[in-house]
Amino acid sequence: MKILFLGTGTSTGVPSLCCDCEVCLSDDPKNKRLRASILVSENDQNILIDTSTDLRQQCLSNKVRHIHHVLFTHHHADHVHGIDELRSFNYFNQIVIPCFGNQFTVQELTKKFSYIFANSAVQKGGGLPQLTLETVGEEAFTVGGVSVDPLEITHGKMTILGYKINNTAYITDCSDIPEKTQKKLFGLDLMIINALGFAPHPTHFNLDQALLAIETLKPKRALLTHINHKFDHSAISKELPRNVELAYDGLTVEL
Repeated sequence: MKILFLGTGTSTGVPSLCCDCEVCLSDDPKNKRLRASILVSENDQNILIDTSTDLRQQCLSNKVRHIHHVLFTHHHADHVHGIDELRSFNYFNQIVIPCFGNQFTVQELTKKFSYIFANSAVQKGGGLPQLTLETVGEEAFTVGGVSVDPLEITHGKMTILGYKINNTAYITDCSDIPEKTQKKLFGLDLMIINALGFAPHPTHFNLDQALLAIETLKPKRALLTHINHKFDHSAISKELPRNVELAYDGLTVEL
């Protein structure tokens, strides 16, 4: 299995618009963070997790030519507003792309992108993404021969999804991990988890909370994502525990 980090930034991306902080002005490419998303390649299938605002740029930069399935963590703008870019994959690969999310996410996507998902007599313009939208519950399901285990995660007052594929979990926009989900996460080969910044936040883990979750769940390796402009990649990397690293845009991990 191969994991490509298409983006590792928070909702504003890094650099943040109008900001002149040291990280936003940095020349280090690892301090350039597009909105958070990964591409999982397994069993000749490319599984995209979230259609970030930056999806077109991410796919061009990483020469992504095929997307077979999309898993949505939740409906917030930075995780879904690149959905229209999927129509190029439809057109050139002549496929309909199945998309998956929990019930609330599916409902919100149907409303946000009614031009894609809702039957309507209103003129819809040119090419439309050819997508199906399917609701997943708590049970594992299969996409293209790949088993996917949804992980219920708390994001402020919402329940969103992380995903476990093989012995790797992807968790973003997390403010708490329910006990029943923690039971699925002990002893992973790789845990990818959000660490927004240093300060406490009502809807996201900060660095201390992410490190505590890693210490509790004991993955062999952990990568931090959904990072804001407070983290200088080089400086923070020197302070992290042995098995914990900052992810960065373009990072590829093979398991």
